[in-house]
Amino acid sequence: MRIALLAHVRQRIAQPFMGGMESHSWYLADGLVARGHDVVLFAAGDSDPRFDIDPVLPEHYERTFPWAEHRGSPPLIAHVDAGYRAACERIATGGFDVVHNNSLHRFPIAPAQTARVPTVTSLHVPPYDALHWFVKASPAPAHRLTVTSRSQLRAWFPDGAPAEASVLHNGIDPAAWPFATGGDGAVWCGRITPNKGTHLAIRAALLAGVPLTLFGSIEDRDYWAAAVEPLLGPTIRYGGHLEGEALAVAMGRAAVFVFTPCWDEPFGLVAIEAMACGLPVAAFDRGAAREVVGEAGRFAEADDVAGLARAIRDVAAIPRTVVRARVEASFGRDRWLDGCERLYDEVRHARMTAAA
Repeated sequence: MRIALLAHVRQRIAQPFMGGMESHSWYLADGLVARGHDVVLFAAGDSDPRFDIDPVLPEHYERTFPWAEHRGSPPLIAHVDAGYRAACERIATGGFDVVHNNSLHRFPIAPAQTARVPTVTSLHVPPYDALHWFVKASPAPAHRLTVTSRSQLRAWFPDGAPAEASVLHNGIDPAAWPFATGGDGAVWCGRITPNKGTHLAIRAALLAGVPLTLFGSIEDRDYWAAAVEPLLGPTIRYGGHLEGEALAVAMGRAAVFVFTPCWDEPFGLVAIEAMACGLPVAAFDRGAAREVVGEAGRFAEADDVAGLARAIRDVAAIPRTVVRARVEASFGRDRWLDGCERLYDEVRHARMTAAA
């Protein structure tokens, strides 16, 4: 198939990933190419050059509109709108069999656009006002919607999901996250920003008496300076923002992964990456955490630092083989890509049926 993969353009689609959305698009492009598909990645022009890139914007927009300045910024909105408007037109006239839309932008899901090219849209966030009503109006036989968890499906469609919406769990290549037989201490990974709860992970680790290493991009510098950096010390360290291979090695050296969503996390890709390395998970029971982690973890109520400290101490009793087995059974890359290809076939068939 000739596939247009339309990505979010806030960040580069390249390692080291700034967050799960960039990781999702990169691994999707990589996996589809490996399966023999002709994939064009519509993304920021400074994304990974290993892919065939058709730039939505010349470079990711955080270079021009830093995080502290672009919340609700009319110039940013106009900049991004112009990029997606032109990209949607190139996709519609580019001879594509299907478009996989990861953009979280309203233009690719407009009925007039999805009528031109069969479309699968993956929603990576809880509902928000700028997109919510466009999503509600978008389902059609040749436009399918996916979410990453059952809890996310309920959030987007509290009155019941349409037939065109379904759960497609994220997947990873377990070989890229090698199983490690043992380790010590705890690890936390993600975007360092308030809704990821980095400071709460630190406080729980200190209370549990367990060393903790943090990995990830410092997205919110003010939050880092006020709430995270002052807590660094002999047992709490920042290990940097690592690419996948180095991060997998660092993960494998730990005994526990700490997962602290302070919002309704739709999935939690970092959790299954750690689980693939054999790390049981101590988590806040919020969003999709329990659905994803399951028997591979122990849970505390949201924002309950003392409860999370108990989970950090208790979770090490879970055999690492059990943790790895959950990823292999439920979150492998082949399972995920099979689901994507099945959806592509469905929207293409719906389009051909309508044309006939």
